[in-house]
Amino acid sequence: MYRTNFGIGHSIKDLLEAHTPPGGRLGRGHKGLYDTINNSIHFQLGLALASLGVITSLVAQHMYSLPAYAFIAQDFTTQAALYTHHQYIAGFIMTGAFAHGAIFFIRDYNPEQNEDNVLARMLDHKEAIISHLSWASLFLGFHTLGLYVHNDVMLAFGTPEKQILIEPIFAQWIQSAHGKTTYGFDILLSSTNGPAFNAGRNIWLPGWLNAVNENSNSLFLTIGPGDFLVHHAIALGLHTTTLILVKGALDARGSKLMPDKKDFGYSFPCDGPGRGGTCDISAWDAFYLAVFWMLNTIGWVTFYWHWKHITLWQGNVSQFNESSTYLMGWLRDYLWLNSSQLINGYNPFGMNSLSVWAWMFLFGHLVWATGFMFLISWRGYWQELIETLAWAHERTPLANLIRWRDKPVALSIVQARLVGLAHFSVGYIFTYAAFLIASTSGKFG
Repeated sequence: MYRTNFGIGHSIKDLLEAHTPPGGRLGRGHKGLYDTINNSIHFQLGLALASLGVITSLVAQHMYSLPAYAFIAQDFTTQAALYTHHQYIAGFIMTGAFAHGAIFFIRDYNPEQNEDNVLARMLDHKEAIISHLSWASLFLGFHTLGLYVHNDVMLAFGTPEKQILIEPIFAQWIQSAHGKTTYGFDILLSSTNGPAFNAGRNIWLPGWLNAVNENSNSLFLTIGPGDFLVHHAIALGLHTTTLILVKGALDARGSKLMPDKKDFGYSFPCDGPGRGGTCDISAWDAFYLAVFWMLNTIGWVTFYWHWKHITLWQGNVSQFNESSTYLMGWLRDYLWLNSSQLINGYNPFGMNSLSVWAWMFLFGHLVWATGFMFLISWRGYWQELIETLAWAHERTPLANLIRWRDKPVALSIVQARLVGLAHFSVGYIFTYAAFLIASTSGKFG
């Protein structure tokens, strides 16, 4: 198929040019893509980051569920740290893929070269793509939060039996088909009378059914309403992050509000009072806003993974099942209950081996909170403050020994957002890392 050193086969360019989409719905298909990708380092980087991000997330999943080293299977702190570490990295890499995709559209995209191909057609119907992502995100958000809040209120009123608890029957059916008998589905490998069950026992599945039905491994964890809700919360995070990034990339060349946006580059703060409302619409701003949603989503993923697994490892999975269906359960029985060992790393009576994590927990909060100084107080406040400091400096004889070439000015909005985002991200990751490691190693060593 592909051309070898001996000139046999087709070149990638030939394949792309010859590709005709079914029914002609995608116009000229992949024509012009070969040169477009080859001539844009940002397009190549975007594709590479998208692939690597997905792979890194898969690595997070498989390092604990299919451990390559025997030791990992026995060391719960290592499992938790590796999973969380790789999911964070996956989140940043995937977000970076969209950032470089947006830069491609601004700097490298050539409309003449890509006339009526898949890229052009995507830009042509960007409104349909963005509005579809928008309603999907809204649907997930209102329904998931609505269920959590409803269940919260029922618990607060002392009527837990009135919670809305939805069983994930389709996922349970799939698990049952593979041999999990917990749910009572009489299907395929969970049907003791079926041919699949009998054949599997004698020929091709030695030990499989035992492995699937015990909860000490991660092959098929028992799932219920708590899992159903948190999966939809994660879906909400993924769709909203994607919505912000896709909108930023597809509107990067221009929109009805600002048709010449591409001439302003990747990041610009606002286009002044002459064109009101142009703040927050650069492709950089979309990336900046999406990173918060990405971190939020990774938080839900790691909270879920960690809580589910520490209850499994302790043989107390009913705590997760009962408390994960309402928000107070997450706040009280996961975060608060598991932080006790961490905050007692040092106390008035002394310290223990977790004290270093207790300090890191505090330090992480400090860095995280510092981020808000840059994210909330905007440029004017800092400019006026700096002017006051410069006035004081000029009237202090000792300070006058140090002079400046250019008078100091505040960070621009774009710069301050970068600094704020960096502090927010690093502080958040430090804080959760300390909590994760201390709460796991405090229980399991």
